[in-house]
Amino acid sequence: MLLVCVASPAQAIDAASPLACRAPTELVRLAQPLVRTARRLANFEPLTIVAIGSSSTAGAGASAPETSYPSRLAAELKERFPGRPITVINRGVNGEEARDMLARFPQDVIGEKPDLVLWQVGTNAVLRDDPLAPTSPIIHDGVRRIKEIGADVVMVDPQFVPRMIAKPGSETMVNLISAAAKEANVDLFQRFATMRHWREVEQLPFAAFTTPDNLHMNDWGYDCFAKLIGAAVAEAATRDIASAQAPVAQPATP
Repeated sequence: MLLVCVASPAQAIDAASPLACRAPTELVRLAQPLVRTARRLANFEPLTIVAIGSSSTAGAGASAPETSYPSRLAAELKERFPGRPITVINRGVNGEEARDMLARFPQDVIGEKPDLVLWQVGTNAVLRDDPLAPTSPIIHDGVRRIKEIGADVVMVDPQFVPRMIAKPGSETMVNLISAAAKEANVDLFQRFATMRHWREVEQLPFAAFTTPDNLHMNDWGYDCFAKLIGAAVAEAATRDIASAQAPVAQPATP
């Protein structure tokens, strides 16, 4: 099993003993290339990313706005692509469900003229025991609107934390988002499975990446999430370039 591993400070645990931020490649690799993102980066054109979602996008649990995942993602991408003008806009609002986010699309997503949209969704419907089926058509409607402006899309599913996994609908929501992303032919970052890997395979205690409310991520969790999704975006945006630069095998000389 190949692991994606990136350095990450353990602010919430012990700054002198950093935890390894990693996950299997099959969990964090994006299935679809990010065509528009790739073009903007290759041409050194401004890249605008909108992160829309609820509290885990807004940064609940982070010690400061600078340690939310969108802020950390901006830093990660600027480090990976020096000299490129990259902006990550945080459009997370605490407590929202998919329908609330869709209502904000005209101003908070479309209005920002993004090249890439990261849409985190699903957690609050599960926590409130709301019917889950309506989420799928909302995702399809939102993805359609994003595609109409030519932007790339990456869906982000819920977090694997105690209050979430205690709900019987958590796995159902994760599967629903996965199916909706596949049907819409857009990328999915498997945050639920990635965080489950941290807990069940890496044997990290929940306190390593979750705040005491057992719901939101702490600074280390947001930082690691940002590093992994940043690596996934970078790979998906440079995949064709890497393939084009790969050496071509020459036929053997008789």
